[in-house]
Amino acid sequence: MCGIAGTYRWPDGKAVTDRLTETLAHRGPDGSGTYAHALGDGEVHLGHRRLAILDLSGTGAQPMVSEGLVLAYNGELYNAPELRAELEGAGVRFRGTSDTEVLLEAWRRWGTDCLPRLRGMFAFAVFDERTGELVLVRDQLGIKPLFLLRRGEGLLFASELKALAAVTGGSLEVDPAALVASLLYYWVPDSRCAFRGAEKLPPGSWLRCRPDGSVQRGRFWDLREVAAEGQERARSGDLPDLAAVVEESTRLHLLSDVPVATFLSGGLDSSYLTALAARDRPGIPAYTIGFRAEDARFEAMPDDLRYARQVAERFGVDLREIEIAPDVQDLLPRMTYHLDEPVGDPAAINTFLICSAAREAGVKVMLSGMGADELFAGYRKHLANLIGVRYRRVPGPVRRGVAAAVDRLPVATRRRGLRSVRFAKRFLSFAGLPEETAFRRSYTLYDREELIGLLDPDLAPAVDDVLTEHADVYRDNALDDFVNRMCLTDARMFLPGLNLAYTDRSSMAASTEVRVPYVDVEVVRAAFAVPGARKIAGRQGKAVLKEAATTVLPREIVYRPKGLFSAPLRAWMSRDLAPLVREVVHDGLLVRSGFLRREALARMVAEDAAGQRDFSKHLWHVLTLEHWYRDATSKAGHDSPASTA
Repeated sequence: MCGIAGTYRWPDGKAVTDRLTETLAHRGPDGSGTYAHALGDGEVHLGHRRLAILDLSGTGAQPMVSEGLVLAYNGELYNAPELRAELEGAGVRFRGTSDTEVLLEAWRRWGTDCLPRLRGMFAFAVFDERTGELVLVRDQLGIKPLFLLRRGEGLLFASELKALAAVTGGSLEVDPAALVASLLYYWVPDSRCAFRGAEKLPPGSWLRCRPDGSVQRGRFWDLREVAAEGQERARSGDLPDLAAVVEESTRLHLLSDVPVATFLSGGLDSSYLTALAARDRPGIPAYTIGFRAEDARFEAMPDDLRYARQVAERFGVDLREIEIAPDVQDLLPRMTYHLDEPVGDPAAINTFLICSAAREAGVKVMLSGMGADELFAGYRKHLANLIGVRYRRVPGPVRRGVAAAVDRLPVATRRRGLRSVRFAKRFLSFAGLPEETAFRRSYTLYDREELIGLLDPDLAPAVDDVLTEHADVYRDNALDDFVNRMCLTDARMFLPGLNLAYTDRSSMAASTEVRVPYVDVEVVRAAFAVPGARKIAGRQGKAVLKEAATTVLPREIVYRPKGLFSAPLRAWMSRDLAPLVREVVHDGLLVRSGFLRREALARMVAEDAAGQRDFSKHLWHVLTLEHWYRDATSKAGHDSPASTA
């Protein structure tokens, strides 16, 4: 795992690439390298920061140059041994044992046709000295990031957006529509970028730059097609052996020349992976988190720690426990910097602190259960939307009476949060809406009117654009299965836009690689070959994955209540961060610029403090957005995101 960067026909390309690469140092503390080549009246430069995982010797160093091809690569190929054997059978002779060299030779032999054959996570740049063409590629599911910026015939790219911002002299303008999207979702969708002009290379795609200034784009993997093929498999009764697919993926994800550990929350997904990994690596370390007792009690959080201990004891895992009692006021600006864009999910802090502890213990690679909820309908929103279909059949007067009664209930007392009331209020906020609107509302922070009321009035068209984009993505498929429509939308939006994004950026901030065995092309194919009725059975989400896990795990782990990989936000907002909330609401840069309305924010704070509604997640994201915007505009010298709309 590494950081990559480069320029193509960009003015002062060497100095720019050196600065890009330097900004990515945390992604690769084990080595660095650069490459330069003349290109007509310009140049191409590639930079690399190395986190050595496979082939720790110099033969794995990058950028890797071989017979006219040059590769700067960030990722892991889990089927590299099979590809190596095939290439060796065709006469290729390898100098070392890295997957980088396998990728380079696969590209030489098959070009873009090699891409659908790659099983792993990757973003890379390959330059052909003979043709002068540079190709950028991103993996099928968007696990690894790749940001780029085009100006005229020039292009620059990097693994992180902050690198592009650092080398452009503050000339990148904040994109107000992206900030509107971040307020709605509490993250920036993968289709958008926080700075105008910059973009994220879409998952499963490539971009080719030619010396004549032309640019060609292509797609080598389409999740919609995979889902449609899965639906046909399900109709024909060709159901996958899910246990075998997950077991194989986990085994492949253990490929490493350095120690590997796992996240172990005590929930199904991480427990299943940890148990499977312990078969291949007896005594494998696992990291778990707990919270201050008073914070967990106030948040009404489940006791996940005891389940993690149970799994560790049963499978001989070396469990390492970390108590999360961070100085969040100090961590907030630090995490905002590392996350690149406004991301309002406090789980990023958990990931960073766990990875930091693992790195201090000498662990560079960790396995995460990320992705199982999206692919197998494991979130509460999936079951809630399914229940919502039935709820909409209830007569209107009855629904209005229920809503009025629940609305009067508090979400917290002075000493304790009331999770069941929070869930009930959340459910009633979307249960009566049409399908796509209900699904969006079940996991976003605001409805249309609330969001428009929070923002500068001139940004109302941007709100409608963001809502239309969600509707277009949700409807852009041929699936007749409601549950799988939700899963597909999550896999296209929620997974790359939030969970994979913060996992990559938080872990790499700690110079640690996180692997996601559920977010694997073969697991994804299997997931969409499972009918929705087998994903949610009765009131059980992830039912088919739970069936598979019972071959390894005890039933009390498999069928325990769903855990949380989150943080005690209500406790933090009402205690540790209360002064900062007041400062941002009354005198924050977003309020002074007119982007956010002070009165609307103050009303949210008052209702949250009264315990009538839970706005802790909303206010946490406002804090992250404020810190991000302060940093972005201090570099760029802009005052108001609305003024550039």
